[in-house]
Amino acid sequence: MKTTNFVLSGLGGQGILFMTKVLAMTALNKGFDILGAETHGMAQRGGSVVSHLKIGPAKSSLIRTKGADFLLSMDESEAYRHLPYLKKGGMLFANARTNAFPDVRVASYLSKMQIVPRAMEAGKAAMEAGSPKSTNLAMIAFYSAFGKGPLNADDLRATVSAISPGAFRELNLTIFDTCYETGRAMVDA
Repeated sequence: MKTTNFVLSGLGGQGILFMTKVLAMTALNKGFDILGAETHGMAQRGGSVVSHLKIGPAKSSLIRTKGADFLLSMDESEAYRHLPYLKKGGMLFANARTNAFPDVRVASYLSKMQIVPRAMEAGKAAMEAGSPKSTNLAMIAFYSAFGKGPLNADDLRATVSAISPGAFRELNLTIFDTCYETGRAMVDA
């Protein structure tokens, strides 16, 4: 198996480490090796948080510039800040307004690097579902809709179900399903 590299970025309090946990647990449940590293920075004060996750055989936990297959970002500014991590042909998933993403100032770079940008207002989707703290879960579901990488939507959904406290399980799965469908609509368009 080829190693698949994920960089997850956002701000302190947005649940980057939870996202990493969901991806890592799903990979482990499928029998894949994982290796990861987290950079908290000023997380407690809303500063940048970055997590690197390698699924498959890996010797080092850190992902080099132009080494990530996927960048999942909970914040549009953090998506742009960590864009150099994406390799040519990588995919960018951002919590951003669909009609304004990506910024025109990075469009030529994305084109040159053949990076596919995808955006969903994950915060808005989580808020409408009644759980604004589930924005990170919404982003994972959105990513899963595109069917890229070693982790599929059914496996990720099963992990979310398994780790969700009983009182929140149904709500979390509803958010997952709703945001998965949002992504599928983009794939099918």
